[in-house]
Amino acid sequence: MTIPDDILKLTPSITAIRQDIHRHPEIRYEEVRTSQLVADQLRSYGVDEVVTGLGKTGVVAVIRGKQNSNRGIGLRADMDALPMDEDTGLEYASKIPGKMHACGHDGHTAMLLGAAKILSETRNFAGSAVLIFQPAEEGGAGAKAMMDDGLFQKFPIDAVYGMHNHPGLAVGEFAIKPGPMMAASDFLEIIIEGK
Repeated sequence: MTIPDDILKLTPSITAIRQDIHRHPEIRYEEVRTSQLVADQLRSYGVDEVVTGLGKTGVVAVIRGKQNSNRGIGLRADMDALPMDEDTGLEYASKIPGKMHACGHDGHTAMLLGAAKILSETRNFAGSAVLIFQPAEEGGAGAKAMMDDGLFQKFPIDAVYGMHNHPGLAVGEFAIKPGPMMAASDFLEIIIEGK
């Protein structure tokens, strides 16, 4: 897979955003700093509309394409971290004890910001792209909170596309599946008794 030059040029700035988010993780519904960073970046890219506070700390942006259409698609990323300590030794490791981006949501947020920059610069599509930055994905029902706040009434769209990083896939590969995927939170308790 060949990566277009305009995307390659974004790599350093998007990497810096990801690492900044990684250093400052926020767990469910605490994503105040992250939401502000996202909203500021979106405004700097010249998107058509930015709405904050949907689902408490969620952010939604709208980018209208060059060609008129009533159709729209949603692109979604999650922003929250996990309540756990980081012990990676990375230069950009979490500065917040007990909080870490261990599931890749820092990357998801940064990737969607990269898409926002490209889409707002090119606008080579019909209709609208609605970018959904969701809070509280890790057990906090952030998607429901955004829907309860009228996400789809305020931003009518025909479909929503989300992604999740998958370190096991080779660079340049991706996997897709129609319908829901990875849409569950489960808990398991193991009790071990011994001498």
